[in-house]
Amino acid sequence: MSVPTTSDHVHQSRTEAPTTLVEAPPRTLGLLDQLGFWGNLGVSLLGFAGALSILTPLGAGPLSLPAAVTAIVVGSLLGGAMLGASLVLGARTGAPAMVLMRGLLGAKASFVPTVLNIAQCLGWAVFELIVIADGLHALVALPRWVCVLAAGIVTTALTIRPLGAIRVLRKYVSVLVVIAMTVLIVGLVRHPAVHVTGSWSGFWLAVDAAVALTISWVPLGADYSRHSRSARSAFSGGFAGYGVTQIACLLMGVVALSEVGRDPNRIFDLFLSLPLGAAAVAVLVLRETDQSFANVYSTAVSIQNMAPRWDRRILTIVIGVLAIGVALTVDIGQYTNFLYLIGGVFIPLSGALIGCWLRLRGAAWNTSTEAPLRPAMLIAWAAGFVVYQLANPGAIPHWSDFWTTAGTRLHTLGHPWLSASIVSFAVAMVIALPFARSGAEEAVVPSPESATAA
Repeated sequence: MSVPTTSDHVHQSRTEAPTTLVEAPPRTLGLLDQLGFWGNLGVSLLGFAGALSILTPLGAGPLSLPAAVTAIVVGSLLGGAMLGASLVLGARTGAPAMVLMRGLLGAKASFVPTVLNIAQCLGWAVFELIVIADGLHALVALPRWVCVLAAGIVTTALTIRPLGAIRVLRKYVSVLVVIAMTVLIVGLVRHPAVHVTGSWSGFWLAVDAAVALTISWVPLGADYSRHSRSARSAFSGGFAGYGVTQIACLLMGVVALSEVGRDPNRIFDLFLSLPLGAAAVAVLVLRETDQSFANVYSTAVSIQNMAPRWDRRILTIVIGVLAIGVALTVDIGQYTNFLYLIGGVFIPLSGALIGCWLRLRGAAWNTSTEAPLRPAMLIAWAAGFVVYQLANPGAIPHWSDFWTTAGTRLHTLGHPWLSASIVSFAVAMVIALPFARSGAEEAVVPSPESATAA
């Protein structure tokens, strides 16, 4: 057995994500790595059940099958484009997602979206652990708490070497996922067709739900694309990888829900009843750990925006333990409401971010800890968020009541042609554009070392 040399250790450190934000990120992820990573993230067991928010949008009647299919395609492509654009920023600057917010809002103001992102990442991690545990419980006769614990341990282990995990996903898991999806699709198609009744009245609400599924990854995307070899491969990996697989996942969810009377709790039973369904579900349950892995890892990287020298490995272990504890006690009945609210926060933020980046054309993006406050960008973000809530208040008690009342008085509700996602994104971008250069430093983009140094 050979003994690792110093050069071996240096090579390993250069191919793996640094433990702190004061170190330069290695550029090791190629197009296939990113297609595999984002393609796997686009297929989610949670997404199958989440298709209910497409088929039966909040505040509207059920959609017809053509309307649901169109909403899935339109929403996934719009969300994929937003995701791809955010990945380009990470690839060009070498900065993770929340560090990019320093250039948009200012160093201290970036703590606001950082805290929100930590909350959403932890929430999604908990949701995913519950979904994985439910899948395991349906496959094997183990207590639910054991399944949650097993899912949490695997999730946390993957975060120790994140780039290695992404490469494993690309080489091995992606092939198994394609086979599993094919098995389930063939099985669903061979079932007797179910007629889906409905209209187009809630079309744009369904589009908002599809966009929100994708947009939840925008505040995480640069955490991974900062390791991309090129901006082009980063965009292609996110747009094509995630967009296409989300379309397939949601279409399967719509078909499955139509066959089980739109009861999301019966989807697992339907899949397991299909030929080779148990093996296909087992693959998808195993693959689901990349969802929880990404959320736990990005929670740690987001925390590092406020504490750049903290070791991400220690952070992910603590976060993993916390997610396991919450997953053992929480109810995920408010999933759809959570989805809409997160969309309302990050869709307009993405509009301001992308608009500012396009206006600056990458010539100036201050991601240092001294980046000045940019009030106009905060206003753009806030305006977009308000517009989103007025068009799509969601259904969270008390919170949505206020926005529903305001939207009713302003006549912003009940318009089939109005998409909260598109309008809020556009409003934030339009407000941000004139002020993009105000407060920005006209300089070369800082190196990752100087941009993230404490």
